[in-house]
Amino acid sequence: MTQVIPRPPRRSITSVQLLTQLGLDHGLSVDSCLADTGLTPLQLADLQGEIDTRQELQVVSNLITALPAISDLGLRAGLRYQLTTYGIWGYAMLGSQNFRQAAELGLRYLDLTFALNHIHLLEEGDQAHLYLEDRDVPPALRGFLVQRDLMAVLVIQRELIGSALPLRGIQLRQSAPADTTPFIERLGVLPAFDSPCNRMSFDRALLEHPLPRANPHSVQLCEAQCQALLARRQEYAGLAGQVRRLLLARPGRLPDMEQVAEQLHMSTRTLRRKLTEQHSSFRALQDDVRQALAEDLLSAGGLSLEEIAERLGYGEASNFIHAFRRWTGSTPGQYGTKPASDARYPHR
Repeated sequence: MTQVIPRPPRRSITSVQLLTQLGLDHGLSVDSCLADTGLTPLQLADLQGEIDTRQELQVVSNLITALPAISDLGLRAGLRYQLTTYGIWGYAMLGSQNFRQAAELGLRYLDLTFALNHIHLLEEGDQAHLYLEDRDVPPALRGFLVQRDLMAVLVIQRELIGSALPLRGIQLRQSAPADTTPFIERLGVLPAFDSPCNRMSFDRALLEHPLPRANPHSVQLCEAQCQALLARRQEYAGLAGQVRRLLLARPGRLPDMEQVAEQLHMSTRTLRRKLTEQHSSFRALQDDVRQALAEDLLSAGGLSLEEIAERLGYGEASNFIHAFRRWTGSTPGQYGTKPASDARYPHR
């Protein structure tokens, strides 16, 4: 059995929140952790936010640059990725019948996790191997990210089973640090450094280990939600994602379809056809961006409905109010009474 799932282009901001806290715990500032990411502390506080993968990679680079003396920094990061931080994906894992079902489900929806390595499970003889393939990870970040993702897998496994998984061994492509003690303490074994691959190995029979909170009905419901969430993220990949980013690039003056098509070096007809192939449309993407921007502007305050309508490309405030009611089921005035935590950010 072999499963390989590529890294997603968009991901939950939770991982950047955890990484930033790691930096803070080691004396760094929020600004230094978020340097060159385009993210602000306000966006960092959005529990439901999403980011581009490149933004998380930049945070990782910032941490490595600022804390070069900590050889096990990735392992320290991985300890923070507890099962509850993964949302619905984590609950689906918890309800699985055994470790095998949890592993297969987890790999099937790996795009919903924080892993940045390609991960796959291989069964061979009486052993099972979990591989972490770092070929798409920037070379300077590979050691940290393999450590982090490996440690996160072990944390999840311990929470699922209730005890540490007896390992036959761990192989890492990175060179051995001067002090291997932290690796032994955190992983339970001394890794074989300078290996040809990154993998952890254990007895194949452990895949049949029953999980204490098995709940088939819960798994079914959670998997349906995983499918819906994954579909939504994939909608903003590819061409649809490009269109959305172009719309967000000038929030005070949204481009029309002709202008977006021109920037993408294609005709409006081609743009319309390709979006249809992605089960999307320019109108739907435009509405999504307008709604996100409208909610941000309403939450920030300081602008009249006429000013917000103008910024979103509506000639009349009444047209904006009608559109907002269609999007949310409430008027802009009613939305303004909601808690600030309900607001969406346009970087999603």
